[in-house]
Amino acid sequence: MGKTYERIDGRLRTFIEEQHLFFTATAPLDGDGTVNLSPKGMSGSFAVVDERTVAYLDFAGSTAETIAHLRENGRITLMWCAFQGPPNIVRVHGRGEPVFRDDPRFAGLLGHFPGIDPTAHGLRAIVVVTAELIRDSCGYAVPFMSYEEDRTLHAGRFRREDDEGLSRYFEKKDHIATSIDGLPGLPLPLPAMPAPVME
Repeated sequence: MGKTYERIDGRLRTFIEEQHLFFTATAPLDGDGTVNLSPKGMSGSFAVVDERTVAYLDFAGSTAETIAHLRENGRITLMWCAFQGPPNIVRVHGRGEPVFRDDPRFAGLLGHFPGIDPTAHGLRAIVVVTAELIRDSCGYAVPFMSYEEDRTLHAGRFRREDDEGLSRYFEKKDHIATSIDGLPGLPLPLPAMPAPVME
């Protein structure tokens, strides 16, 4: 049976931080709009900020649906599955916000991700999520799968881009500045990457 948690700590936090993959789900307010579900990986790109707040790095990609939905209404669900060890599924339902490079909070948030080089992946935002409901469930039907390693293709593609090159890449894509449903997405041109503030 599922259990509700007041905070992200102890074994729950350990479980979340040990996973190599999680999923994000968002949707626009329009009932006919496009629901978005995205896998997120890359070791070191997720952080538990405090007992009710988590954050992840939003890297370059061909769409910006999550950003657009969060800018419109803030609703987001994160989900982790145990692919190894005891079965478990954890969901964090909450409110999210994309913090962009020119936001005064960006450099300080970047300090929560010391193990990753953001310039290698075309970092465009940090998504901060405040948990409103934290639940787990059995996960008995989730198969066993083993993690081998992170793919290197993403860093290989975007490491060679400076900020101007990234902006040109984003401007060429149909659903970066606006979502599939026409909502405002990633603000362009992309501001310069600030230096992280170490805590």
